[in-house]
Amino acid sequence: MSSNTLQGGGSGAKSTARDNFESPDFYQLDDLLNEEQKLIRSSIRDFVKKEISPYIEDWCQQAEFPDGIVAKFGEIGAFGPTIPIKYGGGGLDYISHGLIMQEIERGDSGMRSTASVQGSLVMYPIYSFGTEAQKQRYLPKLASGEMLGCFGLTEPDHGSNPAGMTTHFTDQGDHFMLNGSKMWISNAPKADLAVVWAKNEQGRIQGLIVERGMEGFTTPETHGKWSLRASSTGELVFDNVRVPKANLLTGKDGLGAPLMCLDSARYGIAWGALGAAMDCYHSAKQYALERIQFDKPIASFQLVQKKLAEMLTEITKGQLLNWKLGKMMDQGTATTAQISLAKRNNVAVALDIAREARQIHGGMGITGDYSIMRHMMNLESVITYEGTHDIHLLILGNDITGIPAFS
Repeated sequence: MSSNTLQGGGSGAKSTARDNFESPDFYQLDDLLNEEQKLIRSSIRDFVKKEISPYIEDWCQQAEFPDGIVAKFGEIGAFGPTIPIKYGGGGLDYISHGLIMQEIERGDSGMRSTASVQGSLVMYPIYSFGTEAQKQRYLPKLASGEMLGCFGLTEPDHGSNPAGMTTHFTDQGDHFMLNGSKMWISNAPKADLAVVWAKNEQGRIQGLIVERGMEGFTTPETHGKWSLRASSTGELVFDNVRVPKANLLTGKDGLGAPLMCLDSARYGIAWGALGAAMDCYHSAKQYALERIQFDKPIASFQLVQKKLAEMLTEITKGQLLNWKLGKMMDQGTATTAQISLAKRNNVAVALDIAREARQIHGGMGITGDYSIMRHMMNLESVITYEGTHDIHLLILGNDITGIPAFS
């Protein structure tokens, strides 16, 4: 095993570029954080600077998922930070959860996707809808990174319309028989288990825990991605898979169950996308101060200052949005529509900032010497998954008018 594998969790080459990121805080939002939250943010930021930033460009260039990062995420508490300590989670508040996702995605969206799926889409449903035996069996191993999980909802023909899923299971007496397939599943090729949503014989959606090694369960990897290249993506294929009845999530059925999981994930994305935006802004600011054209730094030009000022404005608005949403999450009052607004706004803002930052970097912005193009490509996935940009508009429209624009 190479020294690079030991340090970064993968086999990629170590970058010589130094990660000197400093977070913008124009409205002194640190005053709203307690000392524990600041300490958590600082420790995750240091982790990203040591374990992700030096290697991420090479991982993405090679389309390589660093297997070793899973255990490292477990060590720092990135998996299920709000899950109770008795099950291996961090027992933290939602603002701490958000800060963790922000710092990880500042490093890379694919890395944050790995953590988000594990915590919000695998551990959350097992904790919220699972039996006590399921919680004790799976949650500690998922929290530590001993096990990696994935979430099976999207199908080849059913993305924004999950209610139309065709994956189904039947009662065979001493077990369930599962058939169907899922697509665009983060973590799938590496996962030890999948939380799969399927229809029972009455057409009601329920969750099942499907473990690797069950006969008929395969996870083909998706190749050729231009986005989230350091994330492992694949399919879930179920060909007469015998699932023990003890693996059924009995606490809740219906489409509302997986949608609750998506709310948790979307919350983390709202924070994470802002982390990517912050990284792009920081890089653009530093580059503009150092890049000399016409005998002066390009930061002195009005149009560059306009771009930087607009970036900082949108980041500050997003920070305020996230903090308030985090408080509502802790109080249990945040609605799906409120979470949708934050996810949609912050991802769109981050993508716009990445594009403007790329222009400030000029031709250098498309190279792996800077994080900009990688963030931009990643965010093209983030703006689509966990509810597309337009679907979130319709969720808000329904909340505003009381009239659903989709069934």
